[in-house]
Amino acid sequence: MSARRLDAATLTEWAHTAVGELITHTDEINRLNVFPVADADTGTNMLFTMRAAWAQADALTRGDDVAQVAGALARGALHGARGNSGVILSQILRALADVTAEAAADRGGPIAVLDGPLLAASMRHAVALVEGSMGETVPGTIVTVLQAAASAAERAVADDTALSDVVVHAADAAARSLDETPKQLDVLAEAGVVDAGGRGLLVLLDAMTATLTGQAPRRAEYLPAHPHHEVQAPAAATPLYEVMYLLSGCDPAGVETLRAELDQLGDSVAIAASQDGAAHYSVHVHADDAGAAIEAGLAVGTPSRIQVTSLTGGVRPATGWSRGRVVLAVVDGAGAEELFAGEGAQVLRLAEDGPVSAKQLLHALVNADAGQAMVLPNGYVAAEELVAGCTAAIGWGIDVVPVPAASMVQGLAALAVHDAERQAVDDGYTMARAAAAARHGSVRLATEEALTWAGMCKPGDGLGISGDEVLIVGDDLVAAGAGLIDLLLAAGGELVTVLTGSGVDDGVAAALQEHVHHRHLGADLVTYHTGHRGDALLIGVE
Repeated sequence: MSARRLDAATLTEWAHTAVGELITHTDEINRLNVFPVADADTGTNMLFTMRAAWAQADALTRGDDVAQVAGALARGALHGARGNSGVILSQILRALADVTAEAAADRGGPIAVLDGPLLAASMRHAVALVEGSMGETVPGTIVTVLQAAASAAERAVADDTALSDVVVHAADAAARSLDETPKQLDVLAEAGVVDAGGRGLLVLLDAMTATLTGQAPRRAEYLPAHPHHEVQAPAAATPLYEVMYLLSGCDPAGVETLRAELDQLGDSVAIAASQDGAAHYSVHVHADDAGAAIEAGLAVGTPSRIQVTSLTGGVRPATGWSRGRVVLAVVDGAGAEELFAGEGAQVLRLAEDGPVSAKQLLHALVNADAGQAMVLPNGYVAAEELVAGCTAAIGWGIDVVPVPAASMVQGLAALAVHDAERQAVDDGYTMARAAAAARHGSVRLATEEALTWAGMCKPGDGLGISGDEVLIVGDDLVAAGAGLIDLLLAAGGELVTVLTGSGVDDGVAAALQEHVHHRHLGADLVTYHTGHRGDALLIGVE
């Protein structure tokens, strides 16, 4: 079997592949979820957690250090962990980070390639970390499946097996162990299902096989043995809430105190430590008194990112996204970021190094955490990057609708008519119409003497531009801006929007306000200092 090396880039690629495979299998895993609570969210929680891990690793500057990527995966998973299964997954990734970091220290340099012995050692270490985070383990769960995979990996390494075969042996052992879980846990047998967390772990191992060999193992879909079995809402005895938070400033003694307190308050207690030794912990518990669970954390440290989820609200959506629909606006300038965010949009701010790339767009869409996204490129995303980023996001299960807004003033017009209650196609069409109806242009300062469609210009003149043509040459920004507004209003309009860029004096906006007030009695003008770069003024008319 020909296979790739598991270097830093390949490890990041595995994380990406794992997210894609979890998206594919989320519904299947959720249908299996009956333990510890039948809330049908194990697949969703593992997806959330793995997605956070990938995003942290993919944001790294490319290098050749496997330990660095593993550390980023661990940090992302710890901070993005969802549910009991997410905490366990964070510890599996932390084990990989621990083992590679220790190997790097022993060798006195970066780890270029993750080999079989390191992978097997990380799996064994993961068993210890998961058992430590859970306090106690139950046979027939993801821990059992992980133990089987670790043992198979160790045997393969002892036989001097290649890395790809180590992964294959571990995955096959995990699959066999998964099949045995109903015999080990009565609640699984009664429901006719295998363990949901174990199924999720198998997805991750199979994703590793596919990443290394290019061939994904064929697995039968894991369905409830009882044809009409459905995950039932939690029984009355089930705790009311799932409580999660990150805890900082807590020493090991405080962790044990917290664990004892949470054991008294509820069940499914998991406390997972960060890999970097910074005394950060991910805390999880099912309890009736959510406030008391949070107060227990306050007594020993500082909780943050507190999440409280009802366990009595029935089955949760299986989409893997927290929100239904968002608008993602690409903007430039601190003022623009504040303006669009104030209107309810998620914001991707233009970086110092130029236009937004497909990768940056994909990250922003993933981080928006919504199943549907209306994208306002606002002239800052090249067409090929927009298509590539949106296509990649669609592959991750996000329904993306790019709205053709060529300027931030068009983006504001589109955002004003956004309605998340409408169907996505209706919302997108309405926003596109509003953007197209906003006639727009810009004003910039001439930097050299040149001949334009509007005549000669000299350095310091204001140039009023619509489309790709200079239509107005004025003595300064105010003159050019006033002339451009007159042209845009010639075809009618009631509202003029002027966005002023970096370094533009407040007096420019005031002068244009005065001009519109005296020359166009039926129109209103609003101005915002967005601080964008490039053109001094962005002007729109609706």
